[in-house]
This record gives sequence, structure tokens and C-alpha cells, in this order.
Amino acid sequence: MTALLKRYDNDTSHIDSGDTAWILVSAALVFIMSPGVGYFYSGMARSKNAVSLVFLCMVAMAVVSVQWVIWGYSLALSDTASNPFIGNLSYGLLLNVGDKPHANAPSIPGDVYAVFQCMFAALTPALALGGAAERVRIFPAILFCFVWTTIVYDPIAYWSWAPKGWMYVMGSLDYAGGTPVHIASGFAALAFSIVLGKRKGFGYEKFEPHNYLNIILGTSLLWFGWFGFNGGSAVASNGRAGMASAVTHIAACMGGLSWSLVAYFRNGYKFSSFHFCSGAISGLVAITPASGFVAPWAALVFGAVAGVACHFAVDFKEKFGYDDALDVFAVHGVGGVVGNLLTGIFASKAVAALNGSEIGGGWIDHHWKQFGYQLAGSCAGAGWSFVVTCLILVILNYIPGLRLRIHEDGEISGTDVAEMGEHGYKYATIEPNVLGRDNVSLSGLEQGNARPATLTFEDNDASGKSSITGSQEKPGAVGS
Repeated sequence: MTALLKRYDNDTSHIDSGDTAWILVSAALVFIMSPGVGYFYSGMARSKNAVSLVFLCMVAMAVVSVQWVIWGYSLALSDTASNPFIGNLSYGLLLNVGDKPHANAPSIPGDVYAVFQCMFAALTPALALGGAAERVRIFPAILFCFVWTTIVYDPIAYWSWAPKGWMYVMGSLDYAGGTPVHIASGFAALAFSIVLGKRKGFGYEKFEPHNYLNIILGTSLLWFGWFGFNGGSAVASNGRAGMASAVTHIAACMGGLSWSLVAYFRNGYKFSSFHFCSGAISGLVAITPASGFVAPWAALVFGAVAGVACHFAVDFKEKFGYDDALDVFAVHGVGGVVGNLLTGIFASKAVAALNGSEIGGGWIDHHWKQFGYQLAGSCAGAGWSFVVTCLILVILNYIPGLRLRIHEDGEISGTDVAEMGEHGYKYATIEPNVLGRDNVSLSGLEQGNARPATLTFEDNDASGKSSITGSQEKPGAVGS
């Protein structure tokens, strides 16, 4: 395989139109995951913070895409750099990219590969911001995305995927981003939750999802996009891409079922759409590093183990007293580590060979030291992300105007109003003195409009019948 890459390195004659089309479609699929994360997060949060979470995920896409053009792609994936830690600036401003294939993707134009990888980079800090949900200011969060991608994501991506990256050279296997995307974002979210502190009311107020439909919608978009996330990481339209897509779906199904089953017995013998969706995402996270290395039967193990492990990891925040608002560490941090380690056991030489690649395999191929490589990569990615994220956050807090945490009044009113001046929901309220009246009717909130509702009732009292009409507008909904 190495010889094949070298032969194609400076040759554009082997660009394949089918491979190129598949990676362009995969880039679009991964793009869908950013609003998917936004809707998933907004459903989990209280209603007064719903709009700002979707907005943060979308603005992270924009900020990181700009960073990717300036220097991110070159720092993360330069195939001309000679050091094992970070790329050079040979592809800065996407100069010298064009249709020349990257060493990792010899059958597609370099600019197509750059766009595909941009979607991965843009998604990752959006995931991390879930650890600071409901209490982070938007402007410093935008700056954080740019800085964090540069000094956390880009180096870890280089270690994992660049031809000279030390983890890649060592032999650590990471097919689609277990360490750069999931472990990095999960441990960054943990750092965020610790540095920012707990939400007002944490520990004695019950925080519950406000919109289960948003959670289901977000999960559906993520699940759909993950076919491009993992399947596209073959950077070709071939049997290995098909296998990666198959195991992705299998692990998601098994993750949703295993989490749901455990929660069913732990939570009063009731099923929950939220539990199923969380489990499905934990399965998707775990299979990510292994998706091009394992067989379908192994995907059942990945989903089952991840669903159970991540479910119990949610309890860590109560036990250790940190406020990871949207369980990013439990699902992405723990799920990413689980997936990396299981890859060291179940990686198969036969699956990798579907596109001509050669690996030593995992324990099932008697390649015992692969587990150690996976453990080393996981620890390095987790440690770098957590420590450097803490440093970034502490420094930002000391810069005037960049204090990360919203003021107390803003946290009470919600980040939608305090940071954006927008409401995710507008609906009517009935004042206490209205209750008990006869013939109360509620109108308003016409389809497609965010108009205040109108409350109409007839008051029958000793003085005779009178009709009273009033209106009330208030942001928020159940759970705000």
C-alpha cells in the first residue's frame, strides 16, 4: 500500500470519477451532522437555550472552515511535513492543493479531500461546546473554536492520519476519527465543564430535556451523516467503504438497544426515546475508529459495550460533581476510548484488505501489541485535549471582554435572549386570576407564525356577563 501511495503521489492520471463523486457526497453527509448536533443538543437543553445551541453548532462550522483554509488543512494533514507532531504550511490558504491527490487519497483530487476533511474539523469543536451548554457566552465561544481547532484538533489529526504523524507511524489504527474527533471533543467538554463551573441549580434542580422530537431529529441527522463520516473515510467507492457503512449502522442499532435495555431496568421499567438516541450515538462513536477494520459481527460487540459503558459513564458527573450539561464526555470521551481499545482486539487483516491495505490486525489476528498502540493513542489524545483546553479557557477568561461564562441574570433568562435576543418558542400563558372562569378559549400561534396567543373568555358574575380578551407573550416552554 505504501508503494502504491508513493507511485500516485505526483500523478493525477489515476483520479477516479466514481471515487470523487462518493467523497463529494460524503462531505455533504458529514455537513448535515453539524445541524444534527445542534438539534440533538437543543432538545437535551432547556427551552430557553435551544436556539443558541443550534446557532453555535452552525457558527462553529463557519469559523473552522475559515481556519481550515488559512492553515488548518496544512497543519493537520500536510503530506510534505517531516516532523511527527505538526504539519507545515505548504497548503496554507489551500495553495498547492488543486487536483493533485493527497497521499492519503490517491484516487481523488486534493481539493475534494480537503473539503471532506474540513467537515470533520468543523464538527469537532461543536461537539465540545456541549459541555458548556446553558452558560457559555457566544463571542468567546467563537474565538475558542478557532484557537482550539488550531492547537488541539490539528495536532491530534496530524498524529493520527498524516503520513509522518507519530501515532500513524507507530501503528495506531484510527479509521475515521476516534481520537481526533471523539476523544478530543469529549475531554475538551470535560475541561469546559470544570473550568466554567456548574450551572445555577446543579445538584438540587432537575434538568431534563425539553424537546424529545428535537433529540430524535438530531439523532436521525447524525445517523444519516455518519454513513459519509465512516463510509467516506475509505476515500474511495469500494468494498471497504461498503463494509464501513454496514458496521456503522449495526453498531448504532446495537448501541441504542443496549442503552435502552439497561435504562429500562434502572428507570422504572419504562422506555425512553432519549435513551435509545443516546445509545445509538454511543454506538456510532465507538465504531468510528474501527469502521474500516472490523467485520459486521464485531460491530455488535462495539455497540453493546459502548451502549452500556456510556450509559453508566453518565453517572460520573453526579459522583464526581462536574456539570457536563449534555453528557459529551460520557458519550464521546468514554465512547471514543472504548472504540479505540476494542479496535485493538477486533481489527481484522481481512477487512483492511478489501481495498488492498495491509495491517497487523488486532488480537483476533494474534497481533497482541495492537491493543497497546490503541491505548497509547487514546491516552495521548485525551491528555493533550484536556490539558490544552484547560489552558485555553483559563487564558481566555483573563482577557478583557472574553470572559466565557454568561452573567447570572443571563443564565436565568437563558442564552437565547441574553446572547441573541431571540426566542426559540413563543406561547400563551394563563394568569392565576383567569383560572376558574367559564368558557375559556385560546387562539393564536397561527401555523408558521410566532405570534402571541390570545386568551378569550366570558366572565359570568353577579354584575352580568362580560367578554374579556387579552394577550400574553413569553419565551420558553416546558423545562425552561
